[in-house]
Amino acid sequence: MRPVDIQQIGEELALKWDDGTESFVTLEKLRRHCPCASCAGERDIMGNLYKGPDKPLSAFAFKLMRLQPVGGYALQPVWADGHATGIFSFEYLRQVAAG
Repeated sequence: MRPVDIQQIGEELALKWDDGTESFVTLEKLRRHCPCASCAGERDIMGNLYKGPDKPLSAFAFKLMRLQPVGGYALQPVWADGHATGIFSFEYLRQVAAG
């Protein structure tokens, strides 16, 4: 499953998938589901989650500057507040959009 078309429409990201389905996800939801270690934390070998305190997000945190492809499996959003470490696999991106 891969997106064949991605467009920002206002405050949403519209994704058309190679199976013909379409998904829509708000930019705020996308940012709040960032999978990077800084945002989501990281687990050790025992499964313990290590995460710093939640940081307040400014309006710039939800302004998408661009989407960069990562190989043939993911997208990396670059946000106006400078955050750019989250890599969204296509599978995870579809889960976020569906949930």
